[in-house]
Amino acid sequence: MKFKTFAPTPSDIQREWWIVDAQGETLGRLAARIAHILRGKHKPNYTPNTDMGDYVIVINADKIHVTGRRLDQKVYYRHSGYPGGLKSIKLRELMKKHPERAIQLAVKGMLPHNRLGRAMYKKLKVYAGSEHPHSAQQPKPIKLTK
Repeated sequence: MKFKTFAPTPSDIQREWWIVDAQGETLGRLAARIAHILRGKHKPNYTPNTDMGDYVIVINADKIHVTGRRLDQKVYYRHSGYPGGLKSIKLRELMKKHPERAIQLAVKGMLPHNRLGRAMYKKLKVYAGSEHPHSAQQPKPIKLTK
């Protein structure tokens, strides 16, 4: 009896659209579950070297919950590439200016740091409010709290 290894091709991948309401969810736990779906680990034919994941829409990103004193202690850094170009912003300020970036950065850190991870990251859509322009895709709601 011969066994053959199954390697999915792009035609074998069935992508779905999911919608997640981030209201009251803890930032890290939410990001971990979103990264799990973006990678496709929830599918029975998951393959680590292939982008098997689904699209994820996150709404109400401005209403996430963080524990402890993280709003004042967590700092995000970026560099312009020029001398003295290191910029920093605390989570509280980031949530006031761009609340969707907190979720985007948390999820991005949980994906692979290569071109496969960049392809997975493009399937994440985050919106601060409850409105989104992806209703034509008929996303299925997913409840992440257990």
